[in-house]
Amino acid sequence: MNFSLYIAKRYLFSKSSNNAINIITIIAALGVIVGSFSLLIVLSGFSGLKDFSLQFTNIFDSDLKIYPEKGKLIPFDETIRNRLSQVEGIASYSEIIEERIFLQYKNKNHIAYIKGVDDNYGKVISIDSILMVGEWFEPDRNEVVIGLTTSAKLSLSLWDYMNLVEIYVPKPGTGQIDVMNPSSAFNKANVVVSGVYQVNEELDAKYVFTQLSFARNLLSISENEVSSLELKLVVPQNEALVRSELADIFGDTVIIKNRIQQNDALYKMLNTENLAVYLIFTLVLIIALFNVIGSIIIMILDKRKNIETLNNLGATYTEIRRIFFFQGTLMTVLGGIIGIIIGLVAVWLQIKFGLIYITPTLPYPAKIEFVNVIVVFITISFLGILASYIASRRVQLKSMSKN
Repeated sequence: MNFSLYIAKRYLFSKSSNNAINIITIIAALGVIVGSFSLLIVLSGFSGLKDFSLQFTNIFDSDLKIYPEKGKLIPFDETIRNRLSQVEGIASYSEIIEERIFLQYKNKNHIAYIKGVDDNYGKVISIDSILMVGEWFEPDRNEVVIGLTTSAKLSLSLWDYMNLVEIYVPKPGTGQIDVMNPSSAFNKANVVVSGVYQVNEELDAKYVFTQLSFARNLLSISENEVSSLELKLVVPQNEALVRSELADIFGDTVIIKNRIQQNDALYKMLNTENLAVYLIFTLVLIIALFNVIGSIIIMILDKRKNIETLNNLGATYTEIRRIFFFQGTLMTVLGGIIGIIIGLVAVWLQIKFGLIYITPTLPYPAKIEFVNVIVVFITISFLGILASYIASRRVQLKSMSKN
């Protein structure tokens, strides 16, 4: 065994004759354990919170979505339909018509987006996962599915044929509105609510789902145009291959976005918050490691006679410095491992039993990720090695003649 490492282990695990030094060493070790434990808890909690915040993207957003590069519509004739159907990486796709509308119901109003979808939409996303009450609309009927927020704002009821919801959209064209008859500038349709969906507050207030043909007629859009296309991939990992084939079909007239790109601002915000949390708790860990530096320096002062004895026995300046370097490194690495283990147990207990709740019915989300464990271990090891190096430089043997 390495001489310096052997002595370092003896110093670390053996009690000193000075109780004050033993207490300081224990406090330093506890600081490392608590620091690594806290960092893992925070990162695991944030991972769970991130998944909780993004879970709507997994059920509401498609694997790929095709937007027009310019304007509001994509040319989509029978030739393009056939070519798109032959792309092997695509499990299914849905044609989408989307436009801003004005809703009115019993003298209450709301601005939203109508989203006309075809019969394949249920193959692209899981409709059952978002439908809260009622039923999905039936083809060839003036039925819509609205969000929970819209339903609450307008006080809507399901299947209320006595009080239909009125939908208004501006008519295509550039003519001026007749002030004597402003209603002539709008297309109007009366619909009944067949179901209510729930994803999150923002989306629940944004979309009104209906049949694709109904949206086409209301918005006066031809059969050979769509607002967007939503695609479900056979294997999401084949995204690059599918993108290249879509580029051959549509050229540079479209923009293709995956699920992350569709929620780019949200992902950036969450990643920025994750980095900020990591840096803050790393700073706390750095402060805790000052205890390690102080513990090693005090140990050096306490072992001055032992250092002189080792010097007389032939130990070099470098070897004696390594003793205290290894001592600090072992303290931080072992303390970090213990803190990580305790943290993993705490996170598992939170996942299994929900020890801490955000609301009376919602436990705080947490997630065990291997990358978080690696990040904590690397962070504590790097900072521990740096702290040990700084402390070991305090060894001074002025009487030594050799390095």
